[in-house]
Amino acid sequence: MSELITAELVDLDLSAETKDAAARSLAERMVTSGRVTDLEGFLADIAAREAQMPTGLDGGIGIPHCRSEHVTEPTLAFGRSASGIDFGAPDGPADLIFLIAAPAGGDADHLSILSTLARHLMDETFTGALRSAAEPERTAALIRGDAPAASEPGAVPEPSAASEPDAAPEPSAEPGPERDAEPQATADAAPTTATADGRPAGGAPTEAPAEAAPAQAAPFRIVAITSCPTGIAHTYMAAEALEKAGQAAGVEVFVETQGSAGFKRLDPQLVADADGVIFAHDVEVREKERFAGKPTVDVGVKAGINRPAELIAEVRQKAAHGEVSAPARAAAPMDKGADAGDGFATRLRKWLMTGVSYMVPFVAAGGLLIALAFAIGGYTINKAPSVAEHFIWTESTSWAALLFQIGGVAFGFLVPVLAGFIAYGMADRPGLVPGFVGGAIALTINAGFLGGLIAGLIAGAVVMAIQRVRIPPVLRGIMPVVVIPLISSAIVGFLMFLVIGKPIVALQKGLTDWLSGLTGANAIILGVILGLMMCFDLGGPLNKVAYAFAVGGLANPNEGSLKVMAAVMAAGMVPPLAMALATTVRGRLFTKAERENGKAAWVLGASFITEGAIPFAAADPLRVIPSAMAGGAVTGALSMAFGCTLRAPHGGIFVVPLIGQPLLYLLAIAAGVGVSTALVILLKGLRKPPSGHPAPAPSDDESGVPIAA
Repeated sequence: MSELITAELVDLDLSAETKDAAARSLAERMVTSGRVTDLEGFLADIAAREAQMPTGLDGGIGIPHCRSEHVTEPTLAFGRSASGIDFGAPDGPADLIFLIAAPAGGDADHLSILSTLARHLMDETFTGALRSAAEPERTAALIRGDAPAASEPGAVPEPSAASEPDAAPEPSAEPGPERDAEPQATADAAPTTATADGRPAGGAPTEAPAEAAPAQAAPFRIVAITSCPTGIAHTYMAAEALEKAGQAAGVEVFVETQGSAGFKRLDPQLVADADGVIFAHDVEVREKERFAGKPTVDVGVKAGINRPAELIAEVRQKAAHGEVSAPARAAAPMDKGADAGDGFATRLRKWLMTGVSYMVPFVAAGGLLIALAFAIGGYTINKAPSVAEHFIWTESTSWAALLFQIGGVAFGFLVPVLAGFIAYGMADRPGLVPGFVGGAIALTINAGFLGGLIAGLIAGAVVMAIQRVRIPPVLRGIMPVVVIPLISSAIVGFLMFLVIGKPIVALQKGLTDWLSGLTGANAIILGVILGLMMCFDLGGPLNKVAYAFAVGGLANPNEGSLKVMAAVMAAGMVPPLAMALATTVRGRLFTKAERENGKAAWVLGASFITEGAIPFAAADPLRVIPSAMAGGAVTGALSMAFGCTLRAPHGGIFVVPLIGQPLLYLLAIAAGVGVSTALVILLKGLRKPPSGHPAPAPSDDESGVPIAA
């Protein structure tokens, strides 16, 4: 098997100005060396991984990486940029770029090597040596571990995100016995860190006391889980950062890395004896129930890399206050920022967004199939007989009926999925069964979208209440598979059928009738409100609330609900299209990275992907967000005023033929885009140039990093 990195895979003068260009330049070296078989396919996999979460890290490091079927063997390419490239790190551009490529079925040995590299990136000596290396051969040897970083002439360590100002000097991140703590008078009292396999991860050098102190209290002990979607880099970097921060704080930290090479479980006794738990993850923690009943901090994996000392301090504070968390009731995987100290409103929002996030794919699939069926067979296709009994292969109406009936089945899952995953967000897996049951009952009694929402909240609350009951040890084994599903489903069913079902049905009917009667000024005001909501947080919670409101009306469509769906989709298309147009007509007001993003924003906006404007809002929120909201409000109001309707819940410009009043609909979108574009150009043109820049032209920043206003 070839070496992980060779001199041919090193570029010490990387001239790329954007992260996409950097990935392409380094990937081309992999293609040349025979490590990648399809350049474009591999770059698409990198872009998909980058879309999940930025790969920039504090300290000037970018680690684009992915697992891809186009990679023949685990490979690493390295580039060093003089001007820096924006990979989304909080502290600015990256000058050290590592492109990590793992095959779809990468072997554990090479993935272990990649994990070792990720740990080395937390070592200032190692990164300093890479910044001063003069030859590709020397650089490749440093990365492979064939040459010691400390011997690199002129290597100057740079501050680490994981280090503390007053911390003792950190030992090397190199695994091995040299990271053991210095001898102590009392071995048990020495703060140490270790990974799941028991490897010592270092100890803070301390001066041995003159006499043994057997009465000294045992150090605080933390067990941690780190994981990321790819499981190659962030997983191990977070582990290293937590270990070092624990060493500096005099805390024992034991990390279980749930990476691509699998994971080795922490010793059950170690978990049982732990004083606190840290989850730094972006995918679901495997076997999370092992950590139930302990003070827990639950964050994303990048928080584990960027602020490990804060996480350790937080879990110690929770333990001191007796705040015992139960990970079995933690938020769902996409809501990793949840904290037991969050207020009820924050937690409620996270629970609802969990349900909406899982519901959206069913909405898109079912709704688009139904819309396509209407386009082919007309609006009477809903009266066609079952295709299982009557289907003529040569008739378009039969195919339209097939699409309609498949879409209807998919759309029928909307309310149960919403309810099930709201309960999942509250109570994890035990909430799924009563949540789905409650959602199905909501459909049965015609309580609709609103009924599913309430059923999910009730199901989650019931399961959380059951989990708080002390259970005899003999029954604990059957609780998750028998007792909790049985009792919670019975309670939720009773409440939905006999107690709160009828009031919800009445409320749902009132809402439907109100939408049906929307005309004139009332409709326009609603359009303005929906447009503002869609553009305020660009795909965030408020955007999702407006979208969920519109989609809920499609379950029992009427003229009013179809107008709402049209207004919501039109307004959601405005922000990315406006940013794309602004970067085209006044490109000098934007950085090079933003101009590149502007090209993609054309497609994203046309496809009703509001998140396409996020890069612009993140760089300049005070100018971009108000501009987007103004355009969205104009578009929402015009769409409602024109009486445009839409039966498809997604699709953007590609479902315009299915829209009522399509030309006026496009006019409403164009008007909103024009307003947003004009405002963002005006606001950006009025800002004062940064110090040292003669004119307001942020594009002069060769690093591609947005210049702060």
